[in-house]
Amino acid sequence: MFEFLIKKLKAHPRRIVFTEGTDPRILEASARLLSGTFLTPVLVGNPDEIYAAAEEAGFNIRGCDIRDPENYDHMDEMVKLMVELRKGKMTEEQCRDALKHANYFGTMLVAMGCADALLGGATYSTADTVRPALQLVKTKPGNKIVSSCFILVRSSVVGDREVIAMADCAINIKPDEDQLVEIASETAETAKLFGVDPKLAFLSYSTYGSGKGEDVDKMRNACAKAKAARPDLAIDGELQFDAAVSPRVAQTKCPDSIVAGRANTFIFPDINAGNIGYKIAQRLGGFEAYGPILQGLNAPINDLSRGCNGQEVYSMALITAGLAQD
Repeated sequence: MFEFLIKKLKAHPRRIVFTEGTDPRILEASARLLSGTFLTPVLVGNPDEIYAAAEEAGFNIRGCDIRDPENYDHMDEMVKLMVELRKGKMTEEQCRDALKHANYFGTMLVAMGCADALLGGATYSTADTVRPALQLVKTKPGNKIVSSCFILVRSSVVGDREVIAMADCAINIKPDEDQLVEIASETAETAKLFGVDPKLAFLSYSTYGSGKGEDVDKMRNACAKAKAARPDLAIDGELQFDAAVSPRVAQTKCPDSIVAGRANTFIFPDINAGNIGYKIAQRLGGFEAYGPILQGLNAPINDLSRGCNGQEVYSMALITAGLAQD
């Protein structure tokens, strides 16, 4: 998977903002990225503090682009654009104050075209990554929400890799039918970027009406709307997880389904199910989990787990930059 992303980035080199420039995990990933020529780290913070942190941690970051919110030559231009983007919701003074914070400053670097992507959240919450993105980069035309998915990868005994997608596991707490349609569509496109031919299962505790309840109705209706919106995709539901992945169970419960028994892209009814589901796959199923990958924004902006390590930062940097459109 990463070989494919590196090949893509070598053909189209990118610049990625890291909002926590002094964090040792960020510095480790940046040093590793600098050994290639396909992805330039842009570190936000005070240069002296960043170089001191890198020296203390033993990482060579010469070649990084460092941008300091406290000493930025184009701050007036940045403030002016941010006022325009906020459309009267923030004054010039409020924007200037917000841009002292790395998450807003870094997001504006992307909005201004100074970088192609952003990766943050090693030391702050998902909300602090998503909020500036929604306010400044905004959602793509036709999209109403930001959603997330996890890409999960497991190696087999014959050397092949099984790659699946799960959504939404991190952002939308209890999505409605229309939001589920958007989540499904965006997740299918994300899955394609990682070599998955998406077969989408709208998951439930019911298969084809075997159970009753509002949540069952929601998934059945959302699935029908998704089929109408994206006739180019293989979509089915509502399906129980065993029917979605087991050919034997699918043959019994829904033999005519085009997805059941071979689903690889899973749409959960809410964040509880999604978050629990991907972590079960990660901890008990032997999958490596990459994400959350944010979907629906005008530019790739992703959130790190605060428990991440340098390897995870490096992997998410490749994924995030790889999402940038040509």
